Amino acid sequence: MALVRFSRFVLTGMIISAVPAVASSWGGCGYSQVSSTGEGITGAYLYTTGEKIDTSAGMPVLHYREGIVFIMERDTAVEYSYFLPGPDIEWTSWTERAYKEYTSLDRGHYTFRYRCRNRGSSEEWGGFFAFRVKAPWYFSPLALMVYPLLLLAGGIMLRKRTHRLFMERQRRLEQLIAERTEELQHEKQKSDSLLANMLPKGTAEEIMSKGKADKRKYNFVTVLFSDIQGFTRIAEEMNPESLIDELDRFFFHFDSVAEKYRIEKIKTIGDAYMCAGGIPERNRTNPVEVVLAALEMQKYMQGMKNDPSRPAARFWDIRIGIHTGTVVAGVVGHKKITYDIWGDTVNTASRMESSGEAGKINISGTTYEFVKEYFTCDYRGRMPVKYKGDLDMYFVTGIRPDLREPDGSPNRKFFTKIEMIRVLDVEEHVFSRYSEIASPDLFFHSADYIRSVSLQADLLARAEKLPDQEYIHLRLASVFIYFGYAFDYNDTEAIAVKRAEEILSVYGFGQHTLEAVTGLMASASDPDQESAAGRVLHDAVYDFTGRLDFVSMIDKLYREEKAYGKIDDEKVWFAGLASRIEKNQFLTETARRLRSVPVEEQLGALRAYSGGMLNNS
Repeated sequence: MALVRFSRFVLTGMIISAVPAVASSWGGCGYSQVSSTGEGITGAYLYTTGEKIDTSAGMPVLHYREGIVFIMERDTAVEYSYFLPGPDIEWTSWTERAYKEYTSLDRGHYTFRYRCRNRGSSEEWGGFFAFRVKAPWYFSPLALMVYPLLLLAGGIMLRKRTHRLFMERQRRLEQLIAERTEELQHEKQKSDSLLANMLPKGTAEEIMSKGKADKRKYNFVTVLFSDIQGFTRIAEEMNPESLIDELDRFFFHFDSVAEKYRIEKIKTIGDAYMCAGGIPERNRTNPVEVVLAALEMQKYMQGMKNDPSRPAARFWDIRIGIHTGTVVAGVVGHKKITYDIWGDTVNTASRMESSGEAGKINISGTTYEFVKEYFTCDYRGRMPVKYKGDLDMYFVTGIRPDLREPDGSPNRKFFTKIEMIRVLDVEEHVFSRYSEIASPDLFFHSADYIRSVSLQADLLARAEKLPDQEYIHLRLASVFIYFGYAFDYNDTEAIAVKRAEEILSVYGFGQHTLEAVTGLMASASDPDQESAAGRVLHDAVYDFTGRLDFVSMIDKLYREEKAYGKIDDEKVWFAGLASRIEKNQFLTETARRLRSVPVEEQLGALRAYSGGMLNNS
């Protein structure tokens, strides 16, 4: 009986096609007809667990990891054997099972083979079925091309995100640090401010930098003591709160007066107030400034006594005692530090106060000698002082008539006299500082030279009879004009102005003086000077061009600028110097008379020094 073999593949239980077997489908599984009654195979089926079988490629294509079942039409008289290279190592044993199942096949090409035979017969027949397991989409060529791009994009995004998170974290950290730093700085400022209010500025800075402050001896200090007359009786009669309020009011005003005249408050003990001038910054004007402060304190207390709105104040009478001499100043204590002064001068000032009278200023004979040109005083004679013997004493009655305004305050002439003395203090401060820090390479702008410029300016100013105010501005400008060379050779003018501003304020000069001084400094090299002070300063600056030691000065200037890298071309440098000398003219009659060396002679000396770098034209 002839049997027709059919090849069929079934998807999800549904017959997709039933066609005669051909090589493209079953690999030439065209066998002889067998009986339809069950002898042999009448058909084969293919079953998958997936959703779709793709046949567009000429052979069935399965999805990755899909299960596949090969089903033979069951014939109980037939035995079967199967072999799928890869999953199977060899042919299976003969079996009556009419199906073969495979699961989770890896991607690739497969050929499923089967054999059949009638039970008890050795004759075999069979066939094969070729199919391909498709790689998953994420292993497709397109996917493999996209992965690096995705990885790169992901890396970039991750980096950006990481960077953003890092920057955000850094920003928060910096903000936190800034906040903490600001808080620390604020607290430091508070502590520094508190320390500065307790101690002189220089002493406070020394403690903050070194942890301690050295005691110093001052040879010229004026000490003031004030005390309330009959304070014990007043304290018994007044309400304690009112008493403290009144004292606080008085001392607050005294503090402002002391600050105004650059006087250092030392301490208060009960109703006693103590301050001193000439510390920590040494100066020659402290006796005058302390007496001025005493007059203001006296005037304030008299005003309080006469104020009808303050009936309690009528009981307040103040005694003030002043003495000038030597003290030792420094800090005592470890945890609770105090700035104080010691010495016989302090004791004598205290005796001046206790030996005085209510409402009056009692000064010693020593102090009188320093202030008599400024104030009118009544001589009390030699008065007995405890432990001191007899001492000369004076009551200060006010400012001299020619030095005061109608209301009794100092006039412009008074302050001019004071500023004349302050100039000497500034000069000493600057020259001393310059000598300490000036580089040895400043051959020309040495401490001796800047001092000589100041002295020459003083000589010319006096000869030209400059008015007092112009004289003061000139002297200060001559002191500061070269001060910047000690700090920065490349920015001397700006530094000189900055230092002038700092130092002049310390010595009691105002903004008007600063502007006048810096204006003179800026225009010193200009030959077209409008003011007499400007002409004097110009001639003092260029004084070296007319000196007999001109060559020696030029040598110092050459070596200095060589050391600081200011000479790139020596020939150009000498030519520029010669041009300045040739164009320079002294502007004051005094300078022209003193520096009469002809310009031609100086240029000849310069040519000789240059070694032929300057021509004779």
